Amino acid sequence: MRFKAAIMTEEEVRRAMIRIGHEIIERNRGVDNIVLVGIHRRGVPLSAELKKIIEDVEKKEVPCGSLDITLYRDDLSLISEHPQIKGTDLPFSITGTDIVLVDDVLYTGRTVRAAMEAISEMGRPKSIQLAVLVDRGGRELPIGANYVGKVLPTSRSELVSVNVKEIDGKNGVDIYSVD
Repeated sequence: MRFKAAIMTEEEVRRAMIRIGHEIIERNRGVDNIVLVGIHRRGVPLSAELKKIIEDVEKKEVPCGSLDITLYRDDLSLISEHPQIKGTDLPFSITGTDIVLVDDVLYTGRTVRAAMEAISEMGRPKSIQLAVLVDRGGRELPIGANYVGKVLPTSRSELVSVNVKEIDGKNGVDIYSVD
C-alpha cells in the first residue's frame, strides 16, 4: 500500500461535519424525531461529533447510539472465522424515529445494507437516512447517501482512509494505492 494524497485536512473534515449537521437539521425541519446511529468503527465517533454540532445549533438533546453490523455482513465468511463483535448500543427505541445512520465511507453499499437489516430487526423507524464523510462511488447496490462531506471518485485499486482522533489520533482523509 502506497500513500497517494491527503484528501481532507482536519479543518476540511470539521467544516464538512458542520455542513452535514446543518443539512440534517434543515431537511428534517429540526431534530425532534431524529436519532443518530454510528456504524462501527469510525461512524461512531463521527456520529458523536454530529451530535455535538446539532445540539449546539438546536439547543436540544439528540439521542445517539452505535451499531455493530458484523453478523449482518454478506461477506462474513470471507473476512474471518472468528469475527470481532463490537456490540450495538441503542439506548432508545428506534420505532417511529427518523434514523440518521453515520459512516465514514460509502463505497459498495453493502455496509449500509447490513446496517438497514440490523435496524429492521430492532424496530420500525419512520425513515432511515445516511450521512457519510466520503462517498467514493463504486456501488454494487442501489444505495445513496442523503448527506455527504466529500464526493471522491476512486478506482478499485485505491483505498480511502478516514482518520478520526478517537481511533487514529488525528482527523483527516487520505488515499492510498493498493496495486
